[in-house]
This record gives sequence, C-alpha cells and structure tokens, in this order.
Amino acid sequence: MLTRHTTLVKFLIEERRRHPDASGELNKLILDVALACKAISTRVAQGELGGVLGAADVLNVQGEVQQKLDVLANDYFLRANEWGGQVAGMASEELAEPYLLPTNYPRGKYLLVFDPLDGSSNIDVNVSVGSIFSILRAARPGEDPTPEDFLQPGSQQVCAGYAIYGPSTMLVLTVGTGVHAFTLDPALGEFVLTRPSIRIPRSTSEFAINASNRRFWEPAVQRYIDECLAGRTGPRGKDFNMRWVASLVAETHRILSRGGVFLYPRGGKDPEKPGRLRLLYEASPIAFLIEQAGGAASTGRGRLLDAVPTSLHQRVPLIFGAIDEVKLIEDYHCKDYVRPSKLPLYGVRGLYRIGTG
Repeated sequence: MLTRHTTLVKFLIEERRRHPDASGELNKLILDVALACKAISTRVAQGELGGVLGAADVLNVQGEVQQKLDVLANDYFLRANEWGGQVAGMASEELAEPYLLPTNYPRGKYLLVFDPLDGSSNIDVNVSVGSIFSILRAARPGEDPTPEDFLQPGSQQVCAGYAIYGPSTMLVLTVGTGVHAFTLDPALGEFVLTRPSIRIPRSTSEFAINASNRRFWEPAVQRYIDECLAGRTGPRGKDFNMRWVASLVAETHRILSRGGVFLYPRGGKDPEKPGRLRLLYEASPIAFLIEQAGGAASTGRGRLLDAVPTSLHQRVPLIFGAIDEVKLIEDYHCKDYVRPSKLPLYGVRGLYRIGTG
C-alpha cells in the first residue's frame, strides 16, 4: 500500500522540498490537525455506542445549544495542537475568546482557527458532519496573540481545509498549490492521497440553498433561483437540480466532487446577522479551497477572500462554486429586479397589459 500510494506525510514532505527554506513547522501543524480529525472521526463513527450523541445542555458563544460532540471535538483540536510549538494561539467557533496556550508550552509562528464540528445538527440523524480549519501567520511569533491578530482577510491564509466524516473519512486541504483530497485508511491509520488537484467546472446545473428562507432573500437571489426553477423553457435554457444537506462541509465536498453552486445569502430574518456563516471559521477557509480549485466565492457583492473581519464571530453571506454561476449572481446584485407578478390583472392577458395603447 505504502509503495503505491502517497500518504499525507509524504505529500507534505514533497511540498516542503519545493521550498528549501521552509522550517517544516507548517507540516507539523497540519499533521497535528489531521490527528485531531482522526480522533473526531473515531468518536463520530461510534455514534450512540460511544455515548456521544445528544445535547451537552450548554450554550456556546453563538447562543446555540452545544452537542456533546461539539465539546469533544473542540477539546481534541485544542489538545492536539497546543503543545507542539507551531501555534501562538487558537480561535474556535465554540469559544468566546481566543484560546491562550498553557504557560509551559512554547509559542509558534502560526494561528489556528477552526470550527471543530460543522453541521452538528445532523449528528443525531447520522448525516455527514465535518471539521473546518484555517492557518494564519501570527503577527508576533513566540508571543500570545491578541483577538485582533486573528482578524485577517482570507487572502492571507497559509493553509485551509476540512475533514468530512461520512461513509469514509476524508481530509481535503490546500497550501496554496491546488486542492487535494486524502482518504483515511483505517488499517494504516493514515490519510492517503486519493484525489489530487481537484477542479470545479465553470458552469453547472445544480444549486444548493435553504428554500425555507425564500421570503427573506434579496431580489438578486430570488431572480437567480426563479430562473433556475424555470428550467429548460426559462431564460437559462436548461433544467437545474436542487440539493440541501445543512452541513457546509458536506455541501462543499459535493461541489468539489461534481460541481455546483451554494448560496447562503444575506437575508432579512435577523437584521443583527447579515449572514449566517462565520467569516473566520467557515466562509474564509471554504473560499480559499474553492478558489484554489478554480471556482469563485463571494458575499454576493464582492470576493469573499477580500473581506476583512471586524470581530472574531462575524457572520457573512456566502455564495460559492462554479465561477460562471457566482459571477452571474454577483451581476444580479448590481441590477434592479422586480419579481413578475402572478396576479391576473398584471399578467400578459391582464387588464393592465404593458405596451397596449
């Protein structure tokens, strides 16, 4: 097996050889993240047998009920990465403030940002969940970071990736040289490269959106979805399929596997939350992956990776996937759109038909 396939360790060594001045600290950090993902995978696979299902009866900083696996996964990430000397500090979706390392551990030159268990609402119904992570450079290597040190635009990421815990466990990552997927071999306990240099097709006939929020969508999103649903006889001239898993990792993995476009747009449901997804922990790392695979990621009004965070738990709208579709949606945001009325008085045969004398 080892002679025929490339393991994550071998892949990272080969990447480092392209940069003779590299210290190897980034490789070590990625391997520590992979270790945390292996541990989480084991507990997820145990399900109810492991006693890890259900709520932990605690609210996180987001005001959401934490699941037992949320707490466990967060702890695995902290324990796996705090001691090795690669990170100066960490920030988690589950923690109100950055995690400061114990005083007896050395501080490194990177910052680790993560969502330890994305899609945790799916845990109890045995649907795929995952972990998302991002690696940034520390402003002051060797010192404890401030919260402001984490507020870097996604374009400054050194590495980003996710693990998906499904029928098989996979680690998908980029270090700025494309997107590569590794499958966990349970017999070896190693991630093995199974999909190198993933690319997303420019166009698609598949979209993912939470249609229950339709009444809150902006006109540009309503127009785009209406045109997709109109199918072959509509302005797009082709039929579209709709998907929705309610797990960002699962949605991303599907798009990286076969193309598509994902929309979690700005909505008016809660004016205090202009978007649903967290910029640091979810949107930025996913956007980095998508761009590295030839796709596009946007807030609807501009490139997501250019967005500068203003707080640790800032939320943003996110649209990503096939570059032609994302650009079209951005274009629609720049235009006025009045949804056609279905009332008979304003229809083609209606009393107030436009264009009649």
